[in-house]
Amino acid sequence: MTIFSPLFASIESPQVSISSAEVGLLFGGETVSAGVQVTEERALGLPAVFRAVNVVAGTIASLPIHAFRDSTTGARTPVASSHPAAKLLATPHPDMTQFELWETVLTHMILWGNAYLWLRRDALGRVVELWPIHPSRMRAGRTSDLKKVYKLDGGDVELDDTRILHLPAFGYDGVCGVSPVRLAREGLGLAIAAEQYGAKLFGSGSLATGILQTDQRLTPDQADALQVRWRAKRSGLNSAHETIVLDAGAKWTQLSIPPGDAQFLESRSFQVSEIARMFGVPPHMLMDTEKVTSWGTGIEQQSIGFVVYTLRTWIIRIEQRLSRILSPQPVYAHITVEGLLRGDSAQRAAFYKQMFDMGAYNTDEIRALEEMGPVPGGDVRYRPLNMGVLGTTDDGAADA
Repeated sequence: MTIFSPLFASIESPQVSISSAEVGLLFGGETVSAGVQVTEERALGLPAVFRAVNVVAGTIASLPIHAFRDSTTGARTPVASSHPAAKLLATPHPDMTQFELWETVLTHMILWGNAYLWLRRDALGRVVELWPIHPSRMRAGRTSDLKKVYKLDGGDVELDDTRILHLPAFGYDGVCGVSPVRLAREGLGLAIAAEQYGAKLFGSGSLATGILQTDQRLTPDQADALQVRWRAKRSGLNSAHETIVLDAGAKWTQLSIPPGDAQFLESRSFQVSEIARMFGVPPHMLMDTEKVTSWGTGIEQQSIGFVVYTLRTWIIRIEQRLSRILSPQPVYAHITVEGLLRGDSAQRAAFYKQMFDMGAYNTDEIRALEEMGPVPGGDVRYRPLNMGVLGTTDDGAADA
């Protein structure tokens, strides 16, 4: 018997709230209080949501990912490029690039709370390809013996972890992640409603500069002619500060935005902060630099906080789940955060220098990270001359 109840379900369909219709009724259905429907695709149409998802998914997808093996000495060593795990991580899909695949996977995790990958195996049972599946097509649950199973497109065939790689985001039932878009749909609905309200405000002509009125009934041609004359008299630099004479009882009324209508601008600004908070992205990365932030005292500190408190959690989720399918064991996946230094040559140089001075990297290892070949003597490690084992000299003899 398989349990696919709301507690253990994950139908992340744009037409179904949270994970099932029952849960949707429990949390108020599809339409939010602002009178709009909120789905993952519709939320992505908000510029702040698009930027937040893009910056998290794109940043992690751009980081190097490699397979490593723990040696008997406890040291971490990368596997050879010919190793099955290395081949899988380097070319996970026949036509999608490594970046494109993981950007898609992370987008599913961030918006739907779950990402699913079809595992294509070779004759020896090793995973050789990863095929992303849209979260709306999958449903996850547990059997009576607590085995995790999946159903694709509402089919009757139950798939298990040998066929599906499930990457859940934050959740509360131990089976699936929850969609942040569904949980925060009221706030996102307010942002969507404010955007629609602003579009209607501008589109309805409510922001016209003024109204030109007369006491006479004008034909359409006469009205157009009066408008042309008015525009000619008041437009252009030469007409600035000039006195305009109106005849035939014409009267000009200046228009302005009603205070109530103008408040939607403040509402939209507030929703940017709400979206930044929801996705854990510093406001400056959403191009919002107007307010003082508590992320840090400067942009650099905010960026460090973004890596530590936001990117790191997504990276660990992917590494631990991905390591389960790499073979032959024991091999694990590792995403190199130092790849973020690629765009900053000064920080990259300082990092290399510190690692070289500590003896952690030798010349060839640094050159390999810069995609350069080895050099004679590049495999030698050095230590500062003023450092050594306490009580010994440079030749290793004990001090007198």
